[in-house]
Amino acid sequence: MTALDNIRVKAICLFRHGQEILVFKGYDPVKQAFYYRPLGGTTEFGEYTQATLVREIQEELGTTITNLTLVTVCENIFTYNGQPGHEIMFVYNAEFTDPRFYQQRSYTVVESNGEEIEALWVALDAFGPDKRQLVPEALNTYLGIPT
Repeated sequence: MTALDNIRVKAICLFRHGQEILVFKGYDPVKQAFYYRPLGGTTEFGEYTQATLVREIQEELGTTITNLTLVTVCENIFTYNGQPGHEIMFVYNAEFTDPRFYQQRSYTVVESNGEEIEALWVALDAFGPDKRQLVPEALNTYLGIPT
């Protein structure tokens, strides 16, 4: 059984700055395509999803967040690196307690496995058909992005 064989509970956060959101840039080597997803991560057993976000943002960016508000829950069934995946995603709005996080354009985030990924502010109108791919796909509808 691989890690993608189970349904995972995840919490992700929509940090907004004007018409931009903060996302990490991922790459699927099988599809040979980039995708973008808001920051967050997998909820651990016995952990509430709000606590997941507080922990993940502290681990990934070394900062704290406030004003967490649950905005939607969506199901995400997908294929990554040729393997099927299934997630239940709790999507929150939140704010950084340190306003400097809205001024820096990109960040290097180190995942728990040591992998470095890029997080960056991207304008909402940069997502959509024939543009950058925002995942999970349900976020496109929620944010008013054409699909």
